[in-house]
Amino acid sequence: MPFTLATWNINSVRLREELVLQLLRDESPDILCLQECKSPVDLIPVAQFQALGYTHMVARGQKGYNGVAIISKLPLQEAGGEDYAALGHARHVAARLENGVTIHNHYVPAGGDIADRTVNAKFGNKLDYLTDMRDAYHALKPEKSILVGDLNIAPREDDVWNHKALLKVVSHTPIEVDHFGQVMDAGAWVDVTRQDIPLGNLYSWWSYRSPDWDAADKGRRLDHVWATTDISGAAHGSRVLRHVRGWDKPSDHAPVFASFDL
Repeated sequence: MPFTLATWNINSVRLREELVLQLLRDESPDILCLQECKSPVDLIPVAQFQALGYTHMVARGQKGYNGVAIISKLPLQEAGGEDYAALGHARHVAARLENGVTIHNHYVPAGGDIADRTVNAKFGNKLDYLTDMRDAYHALKPEKSILVGDLNIAPREDDVWNHKALLKVVSHTPIEVDHFGQVMDAGAWVDVTRQDIPLGNLYSWWSYRSPDWDAADKGRRLDHVWATTDISGAAHGSRVLRHVRGWDKPSDHAPVFASFDL
């Protein structure tokens, strides 16, 4: 069964409903995973999505913060959601397709501004979340699985605009990259995006603080698509839709796409 999947930190699904609809009309992915929905589940604007053929959804939500959703043209069943690090946040939801593939959608904590858990509890929460992810996937030993989301870490030197300048900046610090690698190893995950686009600078996030984000191009690759080794060879066609960052009143993230033939 071939399908195309996209992941996008939307930074409020209700505020940016029209942008989601534009993406669905323009690109028509079979599955769209959203993060930072900032909405209770019952207030996610599903009617408009359903009108475009996205008649299936699993989600975890909360008022004003966090929130993850998987909307799909393809039938899917809810497959749980974990509260990693016991934060009480809506940051993970899973769904299973009819072909047995499980999709995990994550929104990892950003971690605040200071890369030191002794003075910044948010950074500690981020590391604890990643540790719980590692332990969970080590125990689960996932198969036929895809993991997507805003993981809030740019692991490679060419995933950031300036490696040396960002080594002490949250999202690219060595301790975060190490935790990121441990999660990958625990689930035997393959970075599908870099499997398809192995070389060159690649970003999915550009700060709102930059007055001309496109020209400055001080980006980071914070949004990821992974697959377990048993299906990673079926992945192809990865791309980052950079131009979406330039839409009117955009999210600061661009959607990341991948296709699978399974």
